[in-house]
Amino acid sequence: MTAAPTAPGRDRTHPSPRPAPDGSDEARHGPVLVNPVLPGFHPDPSILRVADDYYIATSTFEWLPGVTVHHSRDLVHWRPLGGLLAERRLLDLAGRPDSGGVWAPCLSYADGLFHLVYSDVTSLAGAFKDVRNRVTTAPDLAGPWSDPVPFPSHGFDPSLFHDDGPDGDGRSWALWMEWDHRPGRHPFAGILLQEWDRAKGAATGPVHRVFTGTELAHTEGPHLYRRDGRYYLLTAEGGTSWNHAVTVARAHDITGPYEADPAGPLLTSRHHPEAALQKAGHGSLVETPGGEWYLAHLAARPLTPRGACVLGRETALQRVEWTADGWPRLAGESPLPNGDALPRTVVPAPALAPTATPVPAPAPVPQPLFVAGPDGDERLLSAPPWSTLRRHPDRGWIEPVHEGLRLYGGQSLGSTHGQSLVARRQQAGDFDFTVRLTARPDSPLKMAGLVHYYNTTLWHYLHLSWDDELGRVIRLGTCAHGRYTEPVPPLPVGGDGPLDLRLAVRGAEGRFSWRPAGGAGWLPVGDALDVTLLSDEGATRGDPDTGHYTAWGFTGAFAGMCAQDLTGGRAPAEFTRPDYRERHDGGPVRP
Repeated sequence: MTAAPTAPGRDRTHPSPRPAPDGSDEARHGPVLVNPVLPGFHPDPSILRVADDYYIATSTFEWLPGVTVHHSRDLVHWRPLGGLLAERRLLDLAGRPDSGGVWAPCLSYADGLFHLVYSDVTSLAGAFKDVRNRVTTAPDLAGPWSDPVPFPSHGFDPSLFHDDGPDGDGRSWALWMEWDHRPGRHPFAGILLQEWDRAKGAATGPVHRVFTGTELAHTEGPHLYRRDGRYYLLTAEGGTSWNHAVTVARAHDITGPYEADPAGPLLTSRHHPEAALQKAGHGSLVETPGGEWYLAHLAARPLTPRGACVLGRETALQRVEWTADGWPRLAGESPLPNGDALPRTVVPAPALAPTATPVPAPAPVPQPLFVAGPDGDERLLSAPPWSTLRRHPDRGWIEPVHEGLRLYGGQSLGSTHGQSLVARRQQAGDFDFTVRLTARPDSPLKMAGLVHYYNTTLWHYLHLSWDDELGRVIRLGTCAHGRYTEPVPPLPVGGDGPLDLRLAVRGAEGRFSWRPAGGAGWLPVGDALDVTLLSDEGATRGDPDTGHYTAWGFTGAFAGMCAQDLTGGRAPAEFTRPDYRERHDGGPVRP
Protein backbone atom coordinates (compact mmCIF):
# COMPACT_ATOMS: atom_id res chain seq x y z
CA MET A 1 0.00 0.00 0.00
CA THR A 2 1.53 3.25 -1.10
CA ALA A 3 0.88 6.88 -1.76
CA ALA A 4 -0.67 6.69 -5.21
CA PRO A 5 1.39 8.04 -8.11
CA THR A 6 -0.18 11.16 -9.54
CA ALA A 7 -1.40 11.59 -13.08
CA PRO A 8 0.53 13.71 -15.57
CA GLY A 9 0.60 17.35 -14.51
CA ARG A 10 -0.45 16.65 -10.90
CA ASP A 11 2.93 15.97 -9.33
CA ARG A 12 2.80 16.30 -5.56
CA THR A 13 5.71 14.29 -4.17
CA HIS A 14 9.12 15.45 -3.05
CA PRO A 15 11.96 15.90 -5.52
CA SER A 16 15.10 13.89 -6.09
CA PRO A 17 17.75 14.35 -3.39
CA ARG A 18 20.46 15.02 -5.98
CA PRO A 19 22.03 18.48 -5.66
CA ALA A 20 21.45 20.83 -8.57
CA PRO A 21 24.48 21.69 -10.75
CA ASP A 22 26.37 24.80 -9.76
CA GLY A 23 25.72 28.12 -11.44
CA SER A 24 29.05 28.27 -13.21
CA ASP A 25 28.22 25.19 -15.29
CA GLU A 26 24.87 26.65 -16.24
CA ALA A 27 26.42 29.97 -17.16
CA ARG A 28 28.91 28.31 -19.51
CA HIS A 29 26.78 25.58 -21.00
CA GLY A 30 23.15 26.40 -20.24
CA PRO A 31 20.99 24.09 -18.16
CA VAL A 32 22.59 20.72 -17.46
CA LEU A 33 21.61 17.47 -15.82
CA VAL A 34 23.91 15.73 -13.34
CA ASN A 35 24.32 11.95 -13.40
CA PRO A 36 23.14 9.78 -11.94
CA VAL A 37 19.76 11.47 -12.14
CA LEU A 38 18.31 8.67 -9.95
CA PRO A 39 20.99 7.85 -7.34
CA GLY A 40 20.98 4.58 -5.45
CA PHE A 41 19.28 1.34 -6.45
CA HIS A 42 17.36 2.30 -9.63
CA PRO A 43 18.44 -0.12 -12.39
CA ASP A 44 17.15 -1.07 -15.84
CA PRO A 45 15.48 2.26 -16.71
CA SER A 46 12.59 2.34 -19.17
CA ILE A 47 11.97 5.95 -20.20
CA LEU A 48 8.69 7.20 -21.67
CA ARG A 49 7.31 10.56 -22.77
CA VAL A 50 3.57 11.29 -22.82
CA ALA A 51 2.97 14.85 -24.12
CA ASP A 52 5.26 17.03 -21.96
CA ASP A 53 5.70 14.50 -19.17
CA TYR A 54 8.63 12.09 -18.86
CA TYR A 55 8.58 8.90 -16.81
CA ILE A 56 11.30 6.44 -15.85
CA ALA A 57 10.34 2.99 -14.56
CA THR A 58 13.02 0.90 -12.82
CA SER A 59 13.43 -2.61 -11.45
CA THR A 60 12.65 -3.35 -7.81
CA PHE A 61 13.45 -7.10 -7.54
CA GLU A 62 12.33 -8.41 -4.09
CA TRP A 63 11.30 -4.99 -2.78
CA LEU A 64 7.76 -3.56 -2.70
CA PRO A 65 5.93 -1.72 -4.08
CA GLY A 66 7.05 -3.14 -7.40
CA VAL A 67 8.36 -0.99 -10.29
CA THR A 68 9.44 2.43 -9.04
CA VAL A 69 8.45 5.37 -11.28
CA HIS A 70 9.89 8.89 -11.38
CA HIS A 71 8.41 11.90 -13.21
CA SER A 72 10.01 14.96 -14.83
CA ARG A 73 9.13 17.82 -17.14
CA ASP A 74 12.72 18.74 -18.06
CA LEU A 75 14.85 15.57 -17.62
CA VAL A 76 16.84 17.46 -14.95
CA HIS A 77 14.61 17.34 -11.89
CA TRP A 78 12.95 14.02 -11.06
CA ARG A 79 10.21 13.37 -8.56
CA PRO A 80 9.55 9.86 -7.24
CA LEU A 81 5.95 8.78 -7.68
CA GLY A 82 6.22 5.52 -5.77
CA GLY A 83 5.66 2.00 -7.02
CA LEU A 84 3.03 0.81 -9.49
CA LEU A 85 2.61 -2.79 -8.33
CA ALA A 86 1.24 -2.06 -4.87
CA GLU A 87 -1.35 -4.83 -4.51
CA ARG A 88 -0.96 -8.56 -4.02
CA ARG A 89 -3.15 -9.29 -7.05
CA LEU A 90 -0.59 -7.42 -9.15
CA LEU A 91 2.51 -8.87 -7.53
CA ASP A 92 3.08 -11.46 -4.80
CA LEU A 93 6.76 -11.78 -3.87
CA ALA A 94 6.50 -14.24 -0.98
CA GLY A 95 9.38 -16.69 -1.21
CA ARG A 96 11.19 -14.94 -4.05
CA PRO A 97 14.96 -15.50 -3.88
CA ASP A 98 17.43 -12.70 -3.33
CA SER A 99 17.58 -10.59 -6.52
CA GLY A 100 14.53 -12.42 -7.88
CA GLY A 101 11.15 -10.77 -8.28
CA VAL A 102 10.66 -7.81 -10.63
CA TRP A 103 13.24 -7.49 -13.40
CA ALA A 104 13.51 -4.90 -16.17
CA PRO A 105 10.05 -3.34 -16.54
CA CYS A 106 8.97 -1.63 -19.75
CA LEU A 107 6.51 1.28 -19.53
CA SER A 108 4.73 2.32 -22.75
CA TYR A 109 1.58 4.20 -23.78
CA ALA A 110 -1.07 3.45 -26.42
CA ASP A 111 -4.87 3.72 -26.79
CA GLY A 112 -4.98 6.14 -23.86
CA LEU A 113 -3.51 3.47 -21.57
CA PHE A 114 -0.21 2.96 -19.83
CA HIS A 115 1.12 -0.54 -20.53
CA LEU A 116 3.49 -2.04 -17.95
CA VAL A 117 5.38 -5.22 -18.85
CA TYR A 118 7.64 -6.88 -16.27
CA SER A 119 9.34 -10.14 -15.35
CA ASP A 120 8.60 -11.92 -12.07
CA VAL A 121 11.59 -14.20 -11.51
CA THR A 122 10.94 -17.09 -9.12
CA SER A 123 14.37 -18.79 -9.38
CA LEU A 124 17.66 -17.71 -10.90
CA ALA A 125 20.57 -19.69 -9.46
CA GLY A 126 22.34 -22.25 -11.60
CA ALA A 127 21.47 -23.13 -15.18
CA PHE A 128 17.75 -22.34 -15.06
CA LYS A 129 15.68 -19.18 -14.88
CA ASP A 130 12.04 -19.59 -13.88
CA VAL A 131 10.26 -16.47 -15.10
CA ARG A 132 6.67 -15.31 -15.40
CA ASN A 133 6.34 -12.28 -17.66
CA ARG A 134 3.19 -10.21 -17.19
CA VAL A 135 1.50 -7.13 -18.65
CA THR A 136 -1.00 -4.81 -16.96
CA THR A 137 -2.63 -1.57 -18.15
CA ALA A 138 -4.13 1.54 -16.57
CA PRO A 139 -5.57 4.85 -17.80
CA ASP A 140 -3.42 6.69 -15.26
CA LEU A 141 -0.31 5.80 -13.30
CA ALA A 142 -2.47 6.12 -10.20
CA GLY A 143 -4.50 3.18 -11.53
CA PRO A 144 -6.59 1.24 -11.42
CA TRP A 145 -4.25 -1.34 -12.94
CA SER A 146 -5.84 -4.28 -14.71
CA ASP A 147 -5.31 -7.84 -13.57
CA PRO A 148 -1.98 -8.92 -15.09
CA VAL A 149 -2.13 -11.28 -18.05
CA PRO A 150 0.61 -13.61 -19.32
CA PHE A 151 3.23 -12.22 -21.68
CA PRO A 152 5.64 -14.46 -23.65
CA SER A 153 7.95 -16.03 -21.06
CA HIS A 154 10.71 -17.89 -22.90
CA GLY A 155 13.12 -15.66 -21.00
CA PHE A 156 13.25 -12.33 -19.21
CA ASP A 157 13.47 -8.57 -19.95
CA PRO A 158 10.13 -8.29 -21.79
CA SER A 159 9.36 -5.16 -23.79
CA LEU A 160 6.41 -3.81 -25.75
CA PHE A 161 6.66 -1.67 -28.90
CA HIS A 162 3.70 0.19 -30.40
CA ASP A 163 4.21 1.01 -34.07
CA ASP A 164 2.02 4.08 -33.86
CA GLY A 165 4.35 6.76 -35.27
CA PRO A 166 3.78 8.74 -38.46
CA ASP A 167 4.70 5.79 -40.69
CA GLY A 168 3.53 3.04 -38.37
CA ASP A 169 0.72 0.57 -38.91
CA GLY A 170 -0.62 0.75 -35.33
CA ARG A 171 0.33 -2.81 -34.43
CA SER A 172 2.15 -3.76 -31.23
CA TRP A 173 5.02 -6.19 -30.78
CA ALA A 174 6.34 -8.16 -27.83
CA LEU A 175 10.10 -8.57 -27.40
CA TRP A 176 12.12 -10.54 -24.89
CA MET A 177 15.42 -12.34 -24.55
CA GLU A 178 15.46 -16.13 -24.69
CA TRP A 179 17.29 -18.10 -22.00
CA ASP A 180 18.88 -21.44 -23.00
CA HIS A 181 19.87 -23.73 -20.12
CA ARG A 182 21.38 -26.50 -22.26
CA PRO A 183 25.05 -27.37 -21.74
CA GLY A 184 27.33 -26.25 -24.56
CA ARG A 185 25.05 -23.37 -25.57
CA HIS A 186 25.33 -19.74 -24.60
CA PRO A 187 22.45 -19.09 -22.18
CA PHE A 188 21.70 -15.71 -23.78
CA ALA A 189 20.14 -17.13 -26.93
CA GLY A 190 18.97 -13.96 -28.66
CA ILE A 191 16.07 -11.52 -28.92
CA LEU A 192 12.64 -12.83 -29.89
CA LEU A 193 9.76 -10.86 -31.43
CA GLN A 194 6.05 -11.68 -31.68
CA GLU A 195 3.00 -9.60 -32.49
CA TRP A 196 0.93 -8.51 -29.50
CA ASP A 197 -2.84 -8.06 -29.88
CA ARG A 198 -3.70 -5.15 -27.59
CA ALA A 199 -7.45 -5.73 -27.85
CA LYS A 200 -7.19 -9.39 -26.83
CA GLY A 201 -4.23 -8.96 -24.49
CA ALA A 202 -2.41 -11.89 -26.05
CA ALA A 203 0.48 -12.75 -28.34
CA THR A 204 -0.42 -13.79 -31.86
CA GLY A 205 1.37 -15.13 -34.93
CA PRO A 206 4.84 -16.62 -35.34
CA VAL A 207 7.83 -15.97 -33.09
CA HIS A 208 10.82 -14.39 -34.86
CA ARG A 209 14.41 -14.58 -33.65
CA VAL A 210 15.50 -11.12 -34.78
CA PHE A 211 18.92 -10.67 -33.18
CA THR A 212 21.53 -12.99 -31.69
CA GLY A 213 23.85 -10.21 -30.57
CA THR A 214 27.40 -9.08 -31.21
CA GLU A 215 30.70 -10.48 -30.00
CA LEU A 216 29.97 -8.88 -26.60
CA ALA A 217 27.30 -11.57 -26.07
CA HIS A 218 24.93 -11.71 -23.07
CA THR A 219 22.31 -10.01 -25.24
CA GLU A 220 19.27 -8.85 -23.23
CA GLY A 221 17.14 -5.80 -22.38
CA PRO A 222 15.56 -5.21 -25.84
CA HIS A 223 13.73 -2.01 -26.73
CA LEU A 224 12.45 -1.22 -30.24
CA TYR A 225 11.97 2.16 -31.95
CA ARG A 226 11.03 3.46 -35.41
CA ARG A 227 12.76 6.44 -37.02
CA ASP A 228 12.88 7.60 -40.65
CA GLY A 229 11.55 4.36 -42.05
CA ARG A 230 13.86 2.06 -40.08
CA TYR A 231 13.39 -0.02 -36.94
CA TYR A 232 16.09 0.37 -34.29
CA LEU A 233 16.70 -2.35 -31.71
CA LEU A 234 18.52 -1.35 -28.52
CA THR A 235 19.97 -4.16 -26.43
CA ALA A 236 22.15 -4.55 -23.37
CA GLU A 237 25.23 -6.69 -23.89
CA GLY A 238 28.36 -7.80 -22.08
CA GLY A 239 26.60 -8.75 -18.83
CA THR A 240 25.39 -6.27 -16.23
CA SER A 241 28.82 -5.65 -14.72
CA TRP A 242 32.10 -4.06 -15.83
CA ASN A 243 31.73 -5.18 -19.48
CA HIS A 244 28.20 -3.84 -19.83
CA ALA A 245 27.23 -1.90 -22.97
CA VAL A 246 24.33 -0.53 -25.02
CA THR A 247 24.33 -1.82 -28.58
CA VAL A 248 22.16 -0.86 -31.56
CA ALA A 249 20.95 -2.81 -34.59
CA ARG A 250 18.54 -1.70 -37.32
CA ALA A 251 16.34 -3.10 -40.06
CA HIS A 252 13.91 -1.92 -42.73
CA ASP A 253 11.36 -4.58 -41.73
CA ILE A 254 10.34 -5.14 -38.15
CA THR A 255 11.12 -8.85 -38.34
CA GLY A 256 14.60 -8.19 -39.71
CA PRO A 257 17.23 -8.86 -40.77
CA TYR A 258 18.88 -6.54 -38.22
CA GLU A 259 22.31 -5.08 -38.88
CA ALA A 260 24.45 -4.22 -35.84
CA ASP A 261 26.03 -0.77 -35.78
CA PRO A 262 29.48 -1.23 -37.37
CA ALA A 263 30.90 1.41 -35.02
CA GLY A 264 30.31 -0.83 -32.00
CA PRO A 265 28.46 -0.02 -28.76
CA LEU A 266 26.54 3.21 -28.43
CA LEU A 267 27.69 3.37 -24.80
CA THR A 268 30.17 1.46 -22.61
CA SER A 269 32.76 2.04 -19.89
CA ARG A 270 34.17 -1.50 -20.10
CA HIS A 271 37.75 -0.49 -20.98
CA HIS A 272 37.92 2.44 -18.58
CA PRO A 273 38.10 1.61 -14.86
CA GLU A 274 38.87 5.27 -14.22
CA ALA A 275 35.47 6.42 -15.51
CA ALA A 276 33.12 7.87 -12.90
CA LEU A 277 30.16 5.87 -14.23
CA GLN A 278 30.83 2.14 -14.52
CA LYS A 279 28.71 -0.77 -15.79
CA ALA A 280 27.05 1.58 -18.30
CA GLY A 281 24.39 -0.33 -20.24
CA HIS A 282 20.74 -1.45 -20.45
CA GLY A 283 19.43 1.65 -22.19
CA SER A 284 16.19 3.04 -23.57
CA LEU A 285 15.59 6.08 -25.79
CA VAL A 286 13.22 9.02 -25.67
CA GLU A 287 12.59 11.90 -28.07
CA THR A 288 11.69 15.33 -26.71
CA PRO A 289 8.90 17.47 -28.20
CA GLY A 290 11.67 19.55 -29.79
CA GLY A 291 13.22 16.58 -31.57
CA GLU A 292 16.16 16.01 -29.21
CA TRP A 293 17.03 12.44 -28.19
CA TYR A 294 18.21 11.10 -24.83
CA LEU A 295 19.35 7.70 -23.62
CA ALA A 296 18.44 6.47 -20.15
CA HIS A 297 20.81 3.77 -18.94
CA LEU A 298 22.00 2.10 -15.78
CA ALA A 299 25.42 2.84 -14.29
CA ALA A 300 27.26 2.26 -11.03
CA ARG A 301 29.74 4.20 -8.91
CA PRO A 302 32.15 1.82 -7.15
CA LEU A 303 33.86 2.96 -3.95
CA THR A 304 37.23 2.22 -5.59
CA PRO A 305 38.08 1.46 -9.24
CA ARG A 306 36.21 -1.75 -10.10
CA GLY A 307 35.46 -2.14 -6.40
CA ALA A 308 32.24 -2.54 -4.45
CA CYS A 309 29.07 -0.86 -5.76
CA VAL A 310 27.22 -0.42 -2.47
CA LEU A 311 24.66 1.95 -3.98
CA GLY A 312 23.76 -0.64 -6.59
CA ARG A 313 23.02 0.19 -10.21
CA GLU A 314 21.68 3.71 -10.74
CA THR A 315 19.99 5.59 -13.58
CA ALA A 316 21.81 8.12 -15.79
CA LEU A 317 20.90 10.08 -18.93
CA GLN A 318 22.98 10.88 -22.02
CA ARG A 319 22.22 13.14 -24.96
CA VAL A 320 22.11 11.38 -28.34
CA GLU A 321 22.59 12.72 -31.86
CA TRP A 322 22.06 10.94 -35.20
CA THR A 323 24.65 10.62 -37.93
CA ALA A 324 23.94 11.50 -41.54
CA ASP A 325 23.60 7.80 -42.34
CA GLY A 326 21.15 7.20 -39.51
CA TRP A 327 23.04 5.78 -36.50
CA PRO A 328 22.71 7.14 -32.95
CA ARG A 329 25.81 8.52 -31.22
CA LEU A 330 26.47 10.09 -27.83
CA ALA A 331 26.43 13.85 -28.35
CA GLY A 332 29.29 16.24 -27.77
CA GLU A 333 32.48 14.21 -28.14
CA SER A 334 34.00 11.83 -30.64
CA PRO A 335 34.48 8.23 -29.50
CA LEU A 336 37.80 7.33 -27.90
CA PRO A 337 40.51 5.77 -30.12
CA ASN A 338 39.28 2.27 -29.33
CA GLY A 339 35.75 3.28 -30.33
CA ASP A 340 34.31 3.42 -26.83
CA ALA A 341 31.70 6.08 -26.02
CA LEU A 342 31.89 6.86 -22.31
CA PRO A 343 28.97 8.08 -20.21
CA ARG A 344 29.17 11.64 -18.95
CA THR A 345 28.34 12.92 -15.49
CA VAL A 346 27.26 16.38 -16.74
CA VAL A 347 25.01 16.47 -19.80
CA PRO A 348 23.28 19.39 -21.58
CA ALA A 349 19.59 19.49 -20.75
CA PRO A 350 16.96 19.69 -23.49
CA ALA A 351 15.08 22.81 -24.45
CA LEU A 352 11.74 22.91 -22.68
CA ALA A 353 8.65 22.42 -24.79
CA PRO A 354 6.70 25.69 -25.15
CA THR A 355 3.80 24.26 -23.13
CA ALA A 356 5.90 22.60 -20.44
CA THR A 357 5.84 23.87 -16.87
CA PRO A 358 9.33 23.71 -15.31
CA VAL A 359 9.58 21.50 -12.23
CA PRO A 360 10.92 23.42 -9.21
CA ALA A 361 14.56 22.82 -8.28
CA PRO A 362 15.09 20.07 -5.69
CA ALA A 363 14.98 21.17 -2.06
CA PRO A 364 15.02 19.21 1.18
CA VAL A 365 11.47 18.46 2.29
CA PRO A 366 9.99 16.27 5.03
CA GLN A 367 9.63 12.62 4.13
CA PRO A 368 6.81 11.25 6.31
CA LEU A 369 6.43 7.56 6.90
CA PHE A 370 2.67 7.82 6.51
CA VAL A 371 0.20 9.76 4.40
CA ALA A 372 -3.55 10.08 4.65
CA GLY A 373 -5.52 7.39 2.87
CA PRO A 374 -8.24 8.09 0.28
CA ASP A 375 -10.98 8.03 2.92
CA GLY A 376 -9.18 10.56 5.09
CA ASP A 377 -9.05 8.19 8.05
CA GLU A 378 -6.99 5.14 7.21
CA ARG A 379 -3.27 5.93 7.10
CA LEU A 380 -1.02 3.92 4.83
CA LEU A 381 2.71 3.45 4.49
CA SER A 382 3.98 6.00 2.00
CA ALA A 383 6.42 5.51 -0.81
CA PRO A 384 8.74 7.08 -1.62
CA PRO A 385 11.15 6.73 0.01
CA TRP A 386 10.16 3.64 2.00
CA SER A 387 10.02 0.04 0.79
CA THR A 388 9.02 -3.26 2.32
CA LEU A 389 10.57 -6.66 1.74
CA ARG A 390 8.50 -9.26 -0.13
CA ARG A 391 5.19 -8.38 1.52
CA HIS A 392 2.81 -5.50 1.09
CA PRO A 393 2.05 -3.34 4.14
CA ASP A 394 -1.08 -4.24 6.06
CA ARG A 395 -2.21 -3.85 9.64
CA GLY A 396 -1.40 -7.47 10.35
CA TRP A 397 2.26 -6.47 10.77
CA ILE A 398 2.55 -2.67 10.57
CA GLU A 399 0.59 0.21 12.11
CA PRO A 400 1.04 3.98 12.33
CA VAL A 401 1.99 5.66 15.57
CA HIS A 402 2.77 9.28 16.30
CA GLU A 403 5.92 10.24 14.35
CA GLY A 404 6.51 6.72 13.13
CA LEU A 405 5.29 3.15 13.02
CA ARG A 406 4.76 -0.02 15.00
CA LEU A 407 6.08 -3.28 13.63
CA TYR A 408 4.89 -6.65 14.86
CA GLY A 409 7.75 -9.14 14.99
CA GLY A 410 8.04 -11.38 11.94
CA GLN A 411 10.52 -13.91 10.63
CA SER A 412 14.32 -13.62 10.73
CA LEU A 413 16.45 -11.49 8.44
CA GLY A 414 17.41 -14.70 6.65
CA SER A 415 13.84 -15.50 5.63
CA THR A 416 12.15 -14.93 2.27
CA HIS A 417 8.72 -14.98 3.97
CA GLY A 418 7.03 -12.69 6.44
CA GLN A 419 9.77 -10.23 7.38
CA SER A 420 8.65 -7.13 9.27
CA LEU A 421 11.07 -4.71 7.66
CA VAL A 422 10.71 -1.14 6.35
CA ALA A 423 13.72 0.45 4.69
CA ARG A 424 14.92 3.06 2.24
CA ARG A 425 17.66 3.01 -0.40
CA GLN A 426 21.15 4.17 0.47
CA GLN A 427 21.65 6.97 -2.05
CA ALA A 428 25.03 8.40 -1.06
CA GLY A 429 28.37 6.98 0.03
CA ASP A 430 28.26 8.94 3.30
CA PHE A 431 25.10 9.18 5.38
CA ASP A 432 23.66 8.97 8.90
CA PHE A 433 20.45 7.14 9.75
CA THR A 434 18.91 7.46 13.20
CA VAL A 435 15.70 6.20 14.77
CA ARG A 436 14.11 5.97 18.23
CA LEU A 437 13.14 2.45 19.32
CA THR A 438 10.67 1.41 22.00
CA ALA A 439 10.50 -2.34 22.63
CA ARG A 440 10.29 -4.70 25.60
CA PRO A 441 11.68 -8.06 24.51
CA ASP A 442 11.48 -10.88 27.07
CA SER A 443 13.24 -13.59 25.06
CA PRO A 444 16.43 -13.87 22.99
CA LEU A 445 14.08 -14.83 20.14
CA LYS A 446 12.57 -11.34 20.12
CA MET A 447 14.58 -8.59 18.42
CA ALA A 448 14.06 -5.13 16.98
CA GLY A 449 16.44 -2.53 15.64
CA LEU A 450 18.23 -0.73 12.84
CA VAL A 451 19.59 -2.72 9.90
CA HIS A 452 21.99 -2.02 7.03
CA TYR A 453 20.72 -4.59 4.56
CA TYR A 454 21.62 -5.99 1.15
CA ASN A 455 19.94 -9.40 1.11
CA THR A 456 19.08 -12.36 3.35
CA THR A 457 22.76 -13.37 3.60
CA LEU A 458 24.43 -9.94 3.80
CA TRP A 459 23.55 -7.45 6.55
CA HIS A 460 24.66 -5.61 9.69
CA TYR A 461 22.10 -5.31 12.48
CA LEU A 462 22.08 -3.29 15.72
CA HIS A 463 19.16 -4.56 17.76
CA LEU A 464 17.51 -4.65 21.14
CA SER A 465 16.91 -8.13 22.57
CA TRP A 466 16.90 -10.09 25.83
CA ASP A 467 19.57 -12.01 27.69
CA ASP A 468 18.64 -14.48 30.41
CA GLU A 469 21.38 -13.14 32.69
CA LEU A 470 21.72 -9.49 31.64
CA GLY A 471 18.10 -8.57 30.85
CA ARG A 472 17.50 -6.09 28.05
CA VAL A 473 20.58 -5.87 25.87
CA ILE A 474 21.89 -4.24 22.72
CA ARG A 475 23.41 -6.76 20.33
CA LEU A 476 25.34 -6.17 17.12
CA GLY A 477 24.95 -8.94 14.56
CA THR A 478 26.53 -9.27 11.16
CA CYS A 479 25.84 -11.80 8.43
CA ALA A 480 28.39 -12.52 5.67
CA HIS A 481 27.12 -15.02 3.10
CA GLY A 482 24.91 -16.63 5.70
CA ARG A 483 27.53 -16.85 8.46
CA TYR A 484 26.20 -15.00 11.51
CA THR A 485 28.57 -13.50 14.07
CA GLU A 486 28.42 -10.93 16.87
CA PRO A 487 31.67 -8.93 16.97
CA VAL A 488 31.08 -7.57 20.49
CA PRO A 489 29.44 -9.01 23.63
CA PRO A 490 25.86 -7.95 24.41
CA LEU A 491 25.56 -4.56 26.12
CA PRO A 492 23.10 -4.31 29.04
CA VAL A 493 20.80 -1.29 28.78
CA GLY A 494 18.39 -1.98 31.64
CA GLY A 495 14.94 -0.55 32.20
CA ASP A 496 12.26 -0.54 29.54
CA GLY A 497 12.53 2.98 28.12
CA PRO A 498 13.16 4.02 24.51
CA LEU A 499 16.60 4.07 22.92
CA ASP A 500 18.09 6.05 20.04
CA LEU A 501 20.00 4.01 17.44
CA ARG A 502 22.36 5.36 14.81
CA LEU A 503 24.15 4.05 11.72
CA ALA A 504 26.94 6.28 10.34
CA VAL A 505 28.34 5.18 6.97
CA ARG A 506 31.45 6.74 5.48
CA GLY A 507 32.35 4.98 2.26
CA ALA A 508 33.51 1.45 3.01
CA GLU A 509 32.94 1.68 6.76
CA GLY A 510 29.79 1.63 8.85
CA ARG A 511 29.59 2.35 12.59
CA PHE A 512 26.68 1.74 14.92
CA SER A 513 26.00 3.59 18.16
CA TRP A 514 23.19 4.09 20.68
CA ARG A 515 22.09 6.28 23.58
CA PRO A 516 19.17 6.52 25.97
CA ALA A 517 16.42 8.44 24.19
CA GLY A 518 17.38 12.11 24.00
CA GLY A 519 20.78 11.52 25.60
CA ALA A 520 23.65 13.92 25.06
CA GLY A 521 26.26 11.62 23.55
CA TRP A 522 26.37 8.56 21.32
CA LEU A 523 27.87 5.34 22.67
CA PRO A 524 29.72 3.31 20.01
CA VAL A 525 28.97 -0.38 19.58
CA GLY A 526 32.02 -2.22 18.29
CA ASP A 527 34.46 -1.16 15.61
CA ALA A 528 33.78 -0.16 12.01
CA LEU A 529 32.05 -2.81 9.91
CA ASP A 530 32.82 -3.63 6.29
CA VAL A 531 30.16 -1.99 4.12
CA THR A 532 31.63 -3.41 0.90
CA LEU A 533 29.96 -6.74 1.73
CA LEU A 534 26.62 -5.03 1.12
CA SER A 535 27.12 -4.69 -2.62
CA ASP A 536 26.45 -6.33 -5.96
CA GLU A 537 30.03 -7.60 -5.94
CA GLY A 538 29.72 -8.92 -2.39
CA ALA A 539 26.62 -10.88 -3.29
CA THR A 540 27.44 -12.31 -6.73
CA ARG A 541 29.01 -15.75 -6.96
CA GLY A 542 29.37 -17.84 -10.08
CA ASP A 543 31.14 -18.51 -13.37
CA PRO A 544 31.30 -15.50 -15.72
CA ASP A 545 32.48 -17.70 -18.58
CA THR A 546 29.33 -19.83 -18.64
CA GLY A 547 26.89 -17.24 -17.32
CA HIS A 548 25.72 -19.72 -14.66
CA TYR A 549 25.76 -18.37 -11.12
CA THR A 550 24.85 -19.68 -7.68
CA ALA A 551 24.10 -16.25 -6.20
CA TRP A 552 23.35 -12.86 -7.72
CA GLY A 553 23.54 -9.28 -6.51
CA PHE A 554 21.27 -6.98 -8.50
CA THR A 555 19.94 -4.54 -5.88
CA GLY A 556 21.73 -2.15 -3.51
CA ALA A 557 22.16 -1.36 0.18
CA PHE A 558 19.16 -0.26 2.25
CA ALA A 559 18.95 1.29 5.73
CA GLY A 560 15.86 0.55 7.74
CA MET A 561 13.91 -0.73 10.71
CA CYS A 562 12.83 -4.27 11.47
CA ALA A 563 11.44 -6.55 14.17
CA GLN A 564 11.58 -10.32 14.67
CA ASP A 565 9.67 -12.63 16.98
CA LEU A 566 10.81 -16.18 16.39
CA THR A 567 8.36 -17.46 19.01
CA GLY A 568 5.50 -16.53 16.66
CA GLY A 569 4.04 -14.17 19.23
CA ARG A 570 4.28 -11.01 17.07
CA ALA A 571 5.95 -8.90 19.76
CA PRO A 572 5.55 -5.20 18.90
CA ALA A 573 8.29 -2.59 18.49
CA GLU A 574 7.76 1.13 17.87
CA PHE A 575 10.06 3.18 15.66
CA THR A 576 9.76 6.98 15.73
CA ARG A 577 11.62 9.98 14.32
CA PRO A 578 13.49 8.10 11.58
CA ASP A 579 16.00 10.45 9.99
CA TYR A 580 18.22 9.82 6.95
CA ARG A 581 20.83 12.50 6.16
CA GLU A 582 23.50 12.48 3.48
CA ARG A 583 26.96 14.03 3.29
CA HIS A 584 28.27 15.28 -0.06
CA ASP A 585 31.86 16.27 -0.85
CA GLY A 586 32.87 16.30 2.80
CA GLY A 587 30.16 18.79 3.70
CA PRO A 588 27.74 18.62 6.60
CA VAL A 589 25.14 15.91 6.88
CA ARG A 590 21.91 17.08 5.22
CA PRO A 591 18.40 15.65 4.75
